[in-house]
Amino acid sequence: MRTIDDFAIGQHASFRKTFTDDDVRRFVEITGDVNPLHVDDAFAAQTRFGRRVLHGMLTASIFSTMVGMLLPGTGAIYRSQTLAFLQPVFVGETVTAHFVVRGIDRGRHRLDIEAWIENEAGVRVIEGRCEAGLLRA
Repeated sequence: MRTIDDFAIGQHASFRKTFTDDDVRRFVEITGDVNPLHVDDAFAAQTRFGRRVLHGMLTASIFSTMVGMLLPGTGAIYRSQTLAFLQPVFVGETVTAHFVVRGIDRGRHRLDIEAWIENEAGVRVIEGRCEAGLLRA
């Protein structure tokens, strides 16, 4: 388990994920969100997007992977997250989440993290800010 002294301003971590139809199905089972924009090809084809769009929170859920597994990682406590949904993400699309440490509060054992997800073209689809705490040994 890492301690607050293991982190530095500018530290970066990233994680790639390709979202599948099965991911959407499982998200629907968990949340009950059956908005046809996400689950109905015919409906989605008639929208300005032209095809099904992933649930924004499904895409943003990889921030949880970042906090719990990468930065800070084991022993992290997810304290807060802001989100701005900038662009749609489609089924089958690969996205990459990025975290960069922007502030460290050593006394409170907390990190201020710039967070964003970008598509394969490098366009940001979600961005925000995260605060993560660390368990004290």
